[in-house]
Amino acid sequence: MAISTLLIIILIILLIGAVPSWPHARNWGYGPSGFLGLALLIVIILALTGRF
Repeated sequence: MAISTLLIIILIILLIGAVPSWPHARNWGYGPSGFLGLALLIVIILALTGRF
């Protein structure tokens, strides 16, 4: 259970960092944060069902 909690925390930090708020990242759109959000959602679902 500790590894899934650690992975969720790391994905949340990466998701916050991928939000396109910096001038050089505005033309990236929401692609990076969308992919990280999807990965975070999958990890949370797997952790809650006990398969991770």
